[in-house]
Amino acid sequence: MPVEQSVETAIHEFVGTHRDAEARFLAEIVKAPSDNPPGDCDRSAETVAKLLEGLGFTVERHKVPEALVKANGMISATNLIARRQFGQGGPTIALNAHGDVVPPGAGWTRDPYGAEIVDGWMVGRGAAVSKSDIATYAFATLALEKSGARLNGSVELHITYDEEAGGEIGPRYILEQGLSRPDLAIGAGFSYAVVNAHNGCLHLEVEVLGRSAHAARPFTGVDALEAANAILAALYGWRGGLAARTSKIAGIGSPQMTVGLIAGGINTNVVPDRITFRLDRRMVPEEDPADVEAELRAVIALAATLHPEAKVTVKRILLAEPLTPTPAGARLTEILCRHASRVMGEPVVASGVPLYTDARHYAKAGVPIVLYGAGPHTIEEANAHRADERLPLSDLVKATEVIALTLAELMGAHST
Repeated sequence: MPVEQSVETAIHEFVGTHRDAEARFLAEIVKAPSDNPPGDCDRSAETVAKLLEGLGFTVERHKVPEALVKANGMISATNLIARRQFGQGGPTIALNAHGDVVPPGAGWTRDPYGAEIVDGWMVGRGAAVSKSDIATYAFATLALEKSGARLNGSVELHITYDEEAGGEIGPRYILEQGLSRPDLAIGAGFSYAVVNAHNGCLHLEVEVLGRSAHAARPFTGVDALEAANAILAALYGWRGGLAARTSKIAGIGSPQMTVGLIAGGINTNVVPDRITFRLDRRMVPEEDPADVEAELRAVIALAATLHPEAKVTVKRILLAEPLTPTPAGARLTEILCRHASRVMGEPVVASGVPLYTDARHYAKAGVPIVLYGAGPHTIEEANAHRADERLPLSDLVKATEVIALTLAELMGAHST
């Protein structure tokens, strides 16, 4: 049942009158560095916790055990959960946004931690991905409280700090430890689209071991780089065929493969005895992760036969499964699209994205999830993961209203 007009009006008015407060809230989060790597995020988490408490939330701090944090390649991580109960019974809806961000990198024209507002856009690392949705979800929940609507259900803010490292000790940890058992979930967005599908990702590390030798007599050794080069050539040759495997889901495109890291060698005058490289294989939702990994390993193994004296091993580093549209998430998708289209003043439809997110952990746990939050029309406009990341503050306000209206409808909003 659509949200009653009086509730819609109350939500709209609350969000509008609190737009400056919401922008200040986001600015304080952007100013708290949480680069991952290196992944030392506890200070940022405490900043967010205190800001939420300043808004009246009771915040649970779930510090991840040190051994798990280190195994995940990070220094510190604390998951935050803030719960709001409305009425009796009803669904539990989780709202997940991550507070960790990629390092700023080069090319910024503004302070990446300055949260400077330029022509109505906030500029700063995480302003769009996805510190903005910590603000979106918090203020949407407050708007519900002040709307006067009779609601039945609960809202939980899940603020996690390991999305850039895979989400294993964030959403997955929250769900596996039984800290939350949501019926539905909405994950952080980054554009106008309502996202109901995304790629998966496989990271493999290939190690090639040879035998060192003096460069004056290279034939007495086994050149690990020469063997690695044969494997790389085979992979790049094979990569061209991926273009023919286009996903049927709008916005996804084709699978991709990138070799992003390579290391090895001893010195210029020594035959290299060890080379390692890591590859990133993006999987479209129609692909089976096991088949994808088997195919890659077969390509590597065949190329390795060209240099039989070298020893080649392959290790999986990361497996992030694709997110696919589900019947259970169809209603959530429809509600988000309807409210977003009205508030944004243009058609907003569901689509896929060619990256991967923490949403997969909720989906794997059987929780229907769709991605939506603050952002401009496209990731490119937001400069996501690039210099001068930015967010139009007008869209922050609009997304907050959309989330509040969606939550209200899911919890059966009626005016008092």
